[in-house]
Amino acid sequence: MKNIISPVQSAMPSPTFLWRFKVTLFLIWGLTCCKIGWDSVMRMDANLRDLFLYEVFLYYNPLLLVTMMVWLWGANLWVFLQSTVSYAKVFDLDQNHLSHKETWKCSTWMTIIVPTSMTAYLYLYSHGEVSLAASQPVLLYILVAVILIFPFDIFYLSSRYFFLRTLFRIAFPFQPITFPDFFLADILTSMAKVFSDLERSVCRMVNRQVATIAWLEADSVCGSHSVAIPIALVLPYVWRLFQCLRQYRDTKEKNCLFNALKYSTAVPVIFLSALKYHVLHEKWTTLYRPLWLLSSVINSLYSFYWDITRDWDLSGFSRIFKFNKPNLISNLLYGRQWVYFWVIGSNFVLRCSWTYKLSAHLRHNYLTVFTITLLEMFRRFQWVFFRVENEWNKITRSGVQLTEIPREEEKLLGSNIHDV
Repeated sequence: MKNIISPVQSAMPSPTFLWRFKVTLFLIWGLTCCKIGWDSVMRMDANLRDLFLYEVFLYYNPLLLVTMMVWLWGANLWVFLQSTVSYAKVFDLDQNHLSHKETWKCSTWMTIIVPTSMTAYLYLYSHGEVSLAASQPVLLYILVAVILIFPFDIFYLSSRYFFLRTLFRIAFPFQPITFPDFFLADILTSMAKVFSDLERSVCRMVNRQVATIAWLEADSVCGSHSVAIPIALVLPYVWRLFQCLRQYRDTKEKNCLFNALKYSTAVPVIFLSALKYHVLHEKWTTLYRPLWLLSSVINSLYSFYWDITRDWDLSGFSRIFKFNKPNLISNLLYGRQWVYFWVIGSNFVLRCSWTYKLSAHLRHNYLTVFTITLLEMFRRFQWVFFRVENEWNKITRSGVQLTEIPREEEKLLGSNIHDV
């Protein structure tokens, strides 16, 4: 009997048409935001334009960076799906974990909401609606906080709960450290700039300094010389340090102490840099600046060494890119020695440049800092592939009996205990 297609079914647009339609709308929206934003900036006085853009950058930089990290994490998940690495097993995720498509859906909405709020801020401020402009970043931050803690079963409740629970375990390592705990904590160290900008943004919102010039005074409560900035920068490293100490308590492995030492080397880099604003110039030049340079070299080299020798397993030239169904990416990356040299070389360069971001006295050009932060996120994006693959290799070599793990579409529960 022949299949009969109803008129309703035949009239439905194809998935390809819908995808192209969505992309077209997204591009139109992006161009519109760029046009409105540019016109709004050009309306302002040229002498105040840079200061205004710096303030706008401060409020929206943290969420833009988080959005970029979510996009990159979705790309990580896509590669894991193509390969033989079961990230659900590695991270001990349940059957409701976010796939790469759902992750990209979240990042798409973030990409829409955050620039829209920023465009509204630019437009309202340039047209004299200062109070309405000041409310835009405040409303955005409130919206993000509400979505994260929303208790009802919408907006991926299980994933939000898993994320918040992991954040709590990172901040208060009173229990044995699991792979997701230290993995997310490592990613947070690459987003230390987000923490410092969040602190200053929230500080200005609480003190009603948004869309004002009250923060221009460097020694003010929310000024650029505030001691809260280095404290916010160092927080992810302190969390990771305590995790290592907690694991040493549980396992008595000396490697945990050496790992803790690695994170402790970031502390003098951050605080010696901040001292420039609180000591005499002569003392900074003759004493603290050389100490800062020395601590920066130690931190960069130690972190680079640990990445290559401890966190990664490059012996197989990146087996993670051996896809189940070979394609262009797999053919380009799997078994290629240039991948080995690229990862080592780029990791070394970006480890050294990351010191720039941790040093408050060097952060004069916000666009330069933003670029370096993006590069650090790209370095972490690379790091994720090899770190997860290394953990998967440990699991498969440990002799643990693993059931056959289907592809992501079947979403079966996997669980295992991991070593940090």
